[in-house]
Amino acid sequence: MGDVPLAYESVGPGDALLVVDVQNDFLPRGALGIRGGDAVIAPLNAYIAYFRERGLPVFASRDWHPPDHCSFRAQGGPWPEHCVAGTRGAEFAPALDLPRDAPVVSKATESGRDAYSAFDGTDLDLQLRERGVRRVFIGGLATDYCIRWTALDALAKGYEAVVLVDAVRAVDVHPGDGTRALRSVRKRGVHTTTRRTIMAA
Repeated sequence: MGDVPLAYESVGPGDALLVVDVQNDFLPRGALGIRGGDAVIAPLNAYIAYFRERGLPVFASRDWHPPDHCSFRAQGGPWPEHCVAGTRGAEFAPALDLPRDAPVVSKATESGRDAYSAFDGTDLDLQLRERGVRRVFIGGLATDYCIRWTALDALAKGYEAVVLVDAVRAVDVHPGDGTRALRSVRKRGVHTTTRRTIMAA
């Protein structure tokens, strides 16, 4: 990932973990498989355990598309058909230790409207505020799309946003897209950190 500035404080009240789109279709051999996408699972499981041990909330987002979603190539969009609601491809990765009581927000659920951010068209903002969340730690897939826009939307809504760079992977349609996305969000005020840094705090 290159030079990663580490900005963090000890994790505590007011913090939440957001696991973004760790779904079968985004894993290697999935319909829209991301190279190394499955490598986010082990660090995310460690983050989940860390937050749960401290009584802090864990949220998850998922793509939950209708069969004729506008992002699909058959409809003129840029992507192969993926994460169709109710299919195996839309399920969370089996190895992901997502708590059973973790709130899940579904995005891009309308045929004619796409959404990369976990805040876009969902009640995630409301749920975070109800839990008193002020800072969101974000990991999952993919760095250059849903992670990027989720982090920027978190900032726009008044949260501190921290991307967990050891728990994200990029689509990299153009080589280096993921690195450029991280550089871009940092310039906007998003922090980045790693498990080693947080757990040493």
